[in-house]
This record gives sequence, C-alpha cells and structure tokens, in this order.
Amino acid sequence: MIANVWLIKSEPIKYPWSKMLEDGRTFWDGVRNHQAKNNLLSMRKGDFAFFYHSNEGMEIVGVVQVVKEAYPDPTAQEGPWVVVDVVPVATLPKSVTLAQLKADPICAYMALVRQSRLSVCSVSEAEFRRVCELADWNPEF
Repeated sequence: MIANVWLIKSEPIKYPWSKMLEDGRTFWDGVRNHQAKNNLLSMRKGDFAFFYHSNEGMEIVGVVQVVKEAYPDPTAQEGPWVVVDVVPVATLPKSVTLAQLKADPICAYMALVRQSRLSVCSVSEAEFRRVCELADWNPEF
C-alpha cells in the first residue's frame, strides 16, 4: 500500500475533473482552513488523492498524484497558506457518491463524512481499498 492517501474537494463549477484532465497538472490552491492546510503540508511527492466533486454531484470521480510538495500559495493575499501540485492518474470507472459512502460500513466514518466542510482530508488504507472496490477500479500501484 502507498504511504498516504488523501481526498481533495472541488466544486465542479469552479474546477471540474474534466478541467483537471485538460490541464494535466495544477497547483491545489484556495485552501483557507488550518486543518486542510496542515493536510497539504503532510502530503508527500508520490501520494495519491481522490478527486471529489463537492456541492454538485457530491461524488469521487478521479484520482490524482502529488508531484510537488507544499509551497506558498501564489493566490493568497495574506497568511501562511500553501499549495501542492497534482497530476491526474485515473478517471474512476464508476463515481462513488457521498450517499454510497455514508451507507457503507467501512466508509461511513471517513473524514469526508465526519467533517463535511474540510476540503483536504486523509483517507485510511481500508477506506481507500473500499472506494476502489465501489468504483470498480483496480489501481496498478
């Protein structure tokens, strides 16, 4: 298993999965919550993250990989905010909805469910494996 797995959220109206695929690489900016910032600081090059559409869709749709560790957020007007660079790895064969996660005994306690406003959160190994099963995705790493 990989060392760390995360979940990052984006509103599809602001930055959808299709734009992530089109861009091929982006810095994950706009995080203005200290706990989410600390999660960005904990991300390491090579870590993976589920890409979650928040507000509309409310579903995990893809997987990204961290390719550059935390550095100052170029969009921040003030404060100690950071970004990481990510690249798309895979579009999930089946998206996994928030309703599915809440109903699943393994995923019902994910940070995504417990701390719904947190934009960057950790994912346990068991949660990662279960989301992969629900998505019909067999990662090759």
